[in-house]
Amino acid sequence: MTPDLYSQPDAPDPVLSDDYVRELIGRHAVGSSREVAVDETGGEARTYLCGDVVLKTQRPHRLRPRTSLEKEAFILQEIDRQISLPLPRVLGYGRDGDVEYEVLTRVPGIALRDTTLSDAARAGVLRELGRVLRQIHEVDQTQFRTSPLVPGDDQPQDTMLRLNEQFDEVSALIGSLDLAVPHLVQIRATILSGEPQGFDLVVLHSNPGAEHCFVDPATKTFSGLIDFGDSYRSHPALDVRSWRSTDDSREILAGYTSSGSLSPGFMNVWRAAMIVSELRLVARGFRTARGVEASIAELMSIR
Repeated sequence: MTPDLYSQPDAPDPVLSDDYVRELIGRHAVGSSREVAVDETGGEARTYLCGDVVLKTQRPHRLRPRTSLEKEAFILQEIDRQISLPLPRVLGYGRDGDVEYEVLTRVPGIALRDTTLSDAARAGVLRELGRVLRQIHEVDQTQFRTSPLVPGDDQPQDTMLRLNEQFDEVSALIGSLDLAVPHLVQIRATILSGEPQGFDLVVLHSNPGAEHCFVDPATKTFSGLIDFGDSYRSHPALDVRSWRSTDDSREILAGYTSSGSLSPGFMNVWRAAMIVSELRLVARGFRTARGVEASIAELMSIR
């Protein structure tokens, strides 16, 4: 797997002028004379909001191998060619000197992480997210398999290797922090042993969490999914989770499964990915070792 390192951490990161933003948008979309607002909440990208249009730029000092605006544009255009979903629509992609950019339609609403919803409303949003992820995974994958822009797994064994490497990573970190998570060896033997069953490899969003899932603040319903810059190709179960909440992941799974049966072994891979995520949260201080033990026991019981 490619190390997740920034290739030019000392590169300057200037904010583009409003006039330049409107010029770049105007090359691909009309009505770019609106006031420009800058959104700094992204990690690798900076977005400029101009009415219903977004200019998204790569931040030079946050350039890394797995994040790519060109890849995101390619994936969104291919999905849009096949099916209409509540995703950003690509109006243009290009480079102007040192500036790499996309021009996208703006997904309405606000991020789920910035909303306060009832339990029932939140569950409804996450279940709709699961249904949308299922539709993304079920588009024709031919172009994604053959494009050098989309990295990832080429066969089922690669996915199991990916999960084993992640398990090794979090286990070593937990050990270095002198945290006691019971039965790690047995957990690994249970969830990651044996030959993987056959399954299709699909393009994944990679992090359909609360920062990328959008909600209509008036209706409290799902309004869209953004940010495909970290997408890669692997088992679809790896997408059916929220990185910070097991409860959220269960709701996403419920929506995902609502449209039909799953491929053989899907739940085995989902359970393995969820347990790796739980261990990562322990290693990063978001869970206690004692608290995660019950979550892992419950996940181990799911079939």
